[in-house]
Amino acid sequence: MVKIQKDHFLRAALEIGYSGDNDTLPYDLDASFIKDKAADLASLCFAFFQSVDTGLVGKPTTFMNGLVIVSERLLVPSGPHGFRFTTKIHPFWNLYLNGLGLAIAETNEAQRSARAHSYRLASQGPSFFDRTRSWRAYKLATLNEPDLEAEGAVVIQTDIASFYEHIYHHRLENIVKDLASESTLAMQIDRILNKLAAGRSFGLPVGGQCARILAEVMMTPIDRSLTDAGLIWHRYVDDYTLICRSQQEAYKALSELSHALADYGLSLNRSKTTFLSAKHYRDFISVQLGEADDSSLALRELDLHFDPYSDNASAEYEKLKQSFEKIDVSFLLNLEREKSQPDSFVLAQIGRALKFQEPAVAVQLCATLLNPNNLDSFRASWSKIMRGVYAVRSNNQFASIFAALDDLLDQIPAASGHLLIPEANMLHFLRAIRFVRTDRRGAFVRRTYDSTTSFSVRRACIDCWRHWADRSNFTRLRNQWQNLGAEEQRMLWLAAGAFGDEGQKTRSQLRGSLAQAWRLGIETDTVTDTSDTFAACYEDWVKHAI
Repeated sequence: MVKIQKDHFLRAALEIGYSGDNDTLPYDLDASFIKDKAADLASLCFAFFQSVDTGLVGKPTTFMNGLVIVSERLLVPSGPHGFRFTTKIHPFWNLYLNGLGLAIAETNEAQRSARAHSYRLASQGPSFFDRTRSWRAYKLATLNEPDLEAEGAVVIQTDIASFYEHIYHHRLENIVKDLASESTLAMQIDRILNKLAAGRSFGLPVGGQCARILAEVMMTPIDRSLTDAGLIWHRYVDDYTLICRSQQEAYKALSELSHALADYGLSLNRSKTTFLSAKHYRDFISVQLGEADDSSLALRELDLHFDPYSDNASAEYEKLKQSFEKIDVSFLLNLEREKSQPDSFVLAQIGRALKFQEPAVAVQLCATLLNPNNLDSFRASWSKIMRGVYAVRSNNQFASIFAALDDLLDQIPAASGHLLIPEANMLHFLRAIRFVRTDRRGAFVRRTYDSTTSFSVRRACIDCWRHWADRSNFTRLRNQWQNLGAEEQRMLWLAAGAFGDEGQKTRSQLRGSLAQAWRLGIETDTVTDTSDTFAACYEDWVKHAI
């Protein structure tokens, strides 16, 4: 039975501070706020849950229905030609959802099959999930199935069509209710998801940890049904591999899987369903895992995860850096440049590898990656490339190439402006250019702020002005304070610290409006007092923020 505790929200806060609130978007300052104020925000979340669960706020369903939960859908590239949406959730509600999700995951983990490989809960943080249970481990597990050795064995590879988008809230609510029958937990999850989906009864918000947990909760009874039917299966998120002893068994197994999914409103992606002989499957997986004769093999196999919070972080960094002495990253990038469809995983690894190169090599790689003739071909890897460029530009060890990097970045809006149309791409770009102001950047950021409808993009523009100490734009927005959304106001409040006496006077004049302007709708006497609110936590954090 799920039992919500304050520690669930505390661990969730530390995880957000460690990895960010959304894995498709750049690290947001709100993640630092949540980490630094973890204890206070965890107390606020726990008090809110208890007040709803015990009925102190009145009828729980009525109260939850009356809340306004701020979020924004942002466009993200998916593959070389497609797009999908990610959801940027208000920091309090993101933390609250993740804390509830962690509690659910702890109870659900024992019910999950060993054949479900994705997002297995780690025993301790900072990450929620066990990094050893990877997609690679999933594929290797399929190769160890005894039935794969049977003469005439057939392997089915398939996936669920539009998985997150088609998860039906009420079916999910029933599954969560089975885990927490004596609590309002399931109802709260359902009502929050409904608001994040703009009133629709289906779809999980892509990008956050709670959505991953809830998706696995949804799949648990489906996985159990497959096991009960005697199928040999393995799953990673929405990817299924079925191993059958014959073509006839394979057809029957696919039918069983289709029925199991249909019971929960899901269906298979017919265009991605393939039948392979055991030999062809082994050969195919060998290529997928980089075990074939591939010049990028060393880069594919290299784990580029670098944990800045590790007790031995500097040693880990040096070890990874030494690994690149045997890898010609420039040669591999040139190979990808010649391909009609570059390998997005190799490009992602190259983006992650930039910070481990010597400055002279890093700037050459960045020049190739950001060249307008190449960048369009590399568009599916935009976020990884920009993360890599940011990692270099934010590290003073690369100071000798900062000017060259800035010049490359300044050329992008004119030469590759279409790539900045998806909001997620724009956020990554704005983060990469915020270190120093140039005339081109000043005009670009002003034009972007004035033309966008996205509050997340406007926040990123304000953050650029904060870093540049751009007084004219600060003054302009300060005079429009009442017309700004709460999310922009919070960023402008932080930015005020860069403007000396004017910033201090601004905060003094506007402080009285914060409690109302940043109100979440949970600030009642039964939940918290006026000194212990989200607004108060943020105001206190800004006093000490850099």
